[in-house]
Amino acid sequence: MNISEIKQLVDEALKARERAYCPYSGFRVGACLVSKNGAHYLGCNIENAAYSPSNCAERTAVFKAVSEGEAEFTAIAIASDSENATYPCGVCRQVLAEFCGKDMPVICANRNGEYTLTTLGALLPEAFTKEDFINGI
Repeated sequence: MNISEIKQLVDEALKARERAYCPYSGFRVGACLVSKNGAHYLGCNIENAAYSPSNCAERTAVFKAVSEGEAEFTAIAIASDSENATYPCGVCRQVLAEFCGKDMPVICANRNGEYTLTTLGALLPEAFTKEDFINGI
């Protein structure tokens, strides 16, 4: 990925953040997930008064893409209202590991678009995946 592509994904994640439904925390998060065929799937966090039914931006993007027939991804950008780069939570890391390779770029940005580039494998080493099933699927 070149810098121009990374900045485009961060910009899309920042725009997706604007759609967040977060009346309880006030913490908006957006994500832009890139499929193998180059399509971009945007997601935002969606809160619920009961909290546990809430959904993170990253999972919203993954679930949208999978529900539309995509199952292979090449990159994701995440951005929030924070002054710090926003990284996926543990649940989102596990969901991403279901569909993405360990070397997939994960772009973690702050509210100003400044970012850190890492990989899914660095964020979730030794992830539990479908390859871990003894008899396969």
